[in-house]
Amino acid sequence: MKKNSEHYKELLAKTPAELTEELASLRKEQFNLRMQAALGQPTKSHLVRQARKNIARLKTAMTKKASAK
Repeated sequence: MKKNSEHYKELLAKTPAELTEELASLRKEQFNLRMQAALGQPTKSHLVRQARKNIARLKTAMTKKASAK
C-alpha cells in the first residue's frame, strides 16, 4: 500500500482529465460502500473513511493544479 504522500504526488502528476475520471471512480466506489452499509451487507468499514479521504486528496490536487495556471 502506498503512503499518502506518494499517492498525492502521483495525483499531481496527472492531467485534469485523468483527475476528473478518477474522481468519478472514487465517488462511485464511495456510493457502493455506503449502499452496502445501508443494506447491512458485511463490509470493511474502514474503506468508507479511506474513500472519503482519497476524494479529499484528489480534490486538493485538482484545486492546486487549477490555481497553478
